[in-house]
Amino acid sequence: MNTQQTTKHILMVLTSHAELGNTGEKTGFWIEEFAAPYYAFIDAGLKVSIVSPAGGQPPIDPKSESEDFQTPSTKRYDADSEVQTLVANTTKLADVNASDYDAVFYPGGHGPLWDLTNNVISIALIENFLAANKPIGAVCHATAAFLNVKDASGEYVVKDKAVTGFTNSEEDAVQLTDVVPFLLEDELIKRGGKYQKAADWNVFAVQDGLVITGQNPQSSELAAEKLLAALA
Repeated sequence: MNTQQTTKHILMVLTSHAELGNTGEKTGFWIEEFAAPYYAFIDAGLKVSIVSPAGGQPPIDPKSESEDFQTPSTKRYDADSEVQTLVANTTKLADVNASDYDAVFYPGGHGPLWDLTNNVISIALIENFLAANKPIGAVCHATAAFLNVKDASGEYVVKDKAVTGFTNSEEDAVQLTDVVPFLLEDELIKRGGKYQKAADWNVFAVQDGLVITGQNPQSSELAAEKLLAALA
């Protein structure tokens, strides 16, 4: 296939969930986990569309804006009014047709635990991608979006697959073990996933067939690179 003829099109799905459990604090998507993959995709010449369950401006996890978590990608995002406008005007997830895209990628932040894990529209979308032999990617907490996805035979898609996501020890380190609705590592294992991880905050991403997952914010770029490779 001549890549000059067909520009690959990636769908990025952001959370619309802003409340961090009952803490009174805010959550949302983690800027690095959106920005690093987004720029990896567009720098590779791909087209990107951004959606969220509610449409409009998805909530940004305020912690991800703090100085400690700035990276070249987040700084590029902060200076990029064009992409900020795109993020502020996301399309509604329900209005998306999987056939329009070549792959889907879910950035994390704690938000997806609440609004993408059991989201029937998101689950059906991912199942459509897989049925069409298209790769699916997620990083950090967004691997939760894959928990309840099933294959054609009715088995959980993560069953017997090498997968990763935010670890129990990383959740403990950010002191949110008792706040989150579930621990992602535990749930992936419960569904038969071959859960893998590196030491806390190390770069780790894994691909098993069409399923690509990254462990934490540090792994967002590697997860995106694996998705690009799967599309090449």
